[in-house]
Amino acid sequence: MKLSEAVPSVALNTLSRVAGRPAGAATFALFHMPLARSTARPAERELIERAHVGRVELDGKHAVTYEWGDGARTVLLVHGWQSRSSRLSDLVTGFLDRGYRVVAFDAPGHGAASGRSATILDYRAVITALHERYGTFDGLVAHSLGALASFFALRHGVKAERIVTISGVCDFGYLVDEFAAALALRPRLKTELHRRIARDLFPGLPVDRSPFSATDTAEEVHAPVLVIHDEDDTRIGVEQGRRLSGAFGDRARLVVTSGLGHRRILGDPEVVRAAVDFVEHGPSRKGGPVDVSRVASD
Repeated sequence: MKLSEAVPSVALNTLSRVAGRPAGAATFALFHMPLARSTARPAERELIERAHVGRVELDGKHAVTYEWGDGARTVLLVHGWQSRSSRLSDLVTGFLDRGYRVVAFDAPGHGAASGRSATILDYRAVITALHERYGTFDGLVAHSLGALASFFALRHGVKAERIVTISGVCDFGYLVDEFAAALALRPRLKTELHRRIARDLFPGLPVDRSPFSATDTAEEVHAPVLVIHDEDDTRIGVEQGRRLSGAFGDRARLVVTSGLGHRRILGDPEVVRAAVDFVEHGPSRKGGPVDVSRVASD
């Protein structure tokens, strides 16, 4: 356990022994608080400066939006946790080169946005606002937590013709388990965290479908899905990608890469090419999920 995790772990577990509800509230707040805010790298700044920058207002905070190009086709890019839209710069360039309009955003608590925290509800609100602005997306490409948040938005009326996930989270419960394990939360505290998540984030879901999972959207989301995941991803295990592709059956194609991890995969030229090709041309082969060692060999 890292020192940054050890301190809140001891404090929360100690507090839970004498005051369960306050400890649960503090744990719920920490769960939605990025502990680091990513800054733009020098190579990303020029791309940011070329964007038309806007914002989406939320309750007491705002997301920052970016738009590049003026093509008739629009693709939305969604970043993951403790990240920012500029981390998707290779994808931005890839789609611009094909004549797309590219839209992205920094979620609250991330990048240039305001606030110190973000929930899946915030992500959904921003994606929904952009959907209202641009209409049905020709493509939606999402990384890590952004994938789960995108399916949550798709479940609530957002439309996309084709979907690509990269290192995507499939199950909200996976995030809870990882968070609880990292902080070594006592069972009582983890139970309280689950209770607050069900009450505050997913009040309309049946008990057997809470917390939210992208697998539960397979009957509602009809777009084809390309799932790209690295077998060496130590942040979001490849099994999350397998679960996601398996839920969509013949409408999904699974590509498993090797040696790219969780973040470097975003800049891999073959991964970028595969994502852009899928959005532009759709599935190139029919049938169920396919595993390959590299995108290029598929």
